[in-house]
Amino acid sequence: MKTRVATRVATRVATRAAAREPTALAKIQLLMLDVDGVLTDGLLYFSARGETLKSFHVRDGHGIKLVMQSGVEVAVASGRRSAAVTARVRELGVRHVAQGCDDKVRALLDLTRRLGVDPLAAACLVDDTSDLPLMAAVGFAAAVADAHPLVRSAAHWVSKASGGRGAVRELCDALLRARSVLGRGTR
Repeated sequence: MKTRVATRVATRVATRAAAREPTALAKIQLLMLDVDGVLTDGLLYFSARGETLKSFHVRDGHGIKLVMQSGVEVAVASGRRSAAVTARVRELGVRHVAQGCDDKVRALLDLTRRLGVDPLAAACLVDDTSDLPLMAAVGFAAAVADAHPLVRSAAHWVSKASGGRGAVRELCDALLRARSVLGRGTR
């Protein structure tokens, strides 16, 4: 019974997110990224000592750096806590990080308030149904190619690459292309 109710609620949230016209990529000022299944392939590796190991794609990292250099703020939000994530985002220079985050919409709203950014000028890249409320809260909702079907149907944009395999870079490249068009006098 609980599963059917959760599925109906998720479907309503997905429909609401997909129904709104997306904010133009050239107007995006903040990109919020999920970690497991987006920045990583979603697999969790545990060492014999219980340490969690994660794999990050180097091109995703380069795309994040390029987007930040173009003036887009980047945030990372994860429901889990991980030393590997802390190390990776520090290496990339991502300043806005929420780990152990059970309410990504609240994290988004707190961050947009601090930055003075309209939530509709934010984009997110996600992979699972727990992120449907976040997708409904931003102006541009994106999903990785191997995201849950409800997430893909709620997305304004779906990558060709899977999570942890270049999906972040794809979205970063799309943002950069849109910003370069904006930079050529179309403001």
